[in-house]
Amino acid sequence: MQARMKNPAMLHPEALQALMALAKALKQGGVPAHTLELVHLRASQINGCAFCVDLGVREARKAGETDERLFAVATWRESPHFNDAERAALAFAESATRLSDRPDPVPDDVWKEAARYYEEPALAQLVMYVAMVNMFNRINVPTRQVAGSGW
Repeated sequence: MQARMKNPAMLHPEALQALMALAKALKQGGVPAHTLELVHLRASQINGCAFCVDLGVREARKAGETDERLFAVATWRESPHFNDAERAALAFAESATRLSDRPDPVPDDVWKEAARYYEEPALAQLVMYVAMVNMFNRINVPTRQVAGSGW
């Protein structure tokens, strides 16, 4: 497989710098790093972003995730490997990623469950993190960035 073009962010250094600053800022807050990595992986799976799935697995391993849990992310609802807070974050990530799949994209029950585990600043972090991951997916998928190729 070959990318259609160089990563667009690399062609706009100021934008790349801003994106990296955003990613760094959104790693800080009340949502545990390993949960953010699970969210990144799940949203990227849904969007079919091979580049981001590969990167997500690598980053999740750095954050201490086990292969057992990483393999189970795609089937998190049926897996015993996730706690209730992680499940709430994954459910939110799925809803916020699949906005056009239903009339009420992020139902109240999904929101309330996330809010049950994450106070407002952490919930804001989660909302923006999911949006950021989806943005990265939407840069990498159309340009067919190759998994494992790095930035």
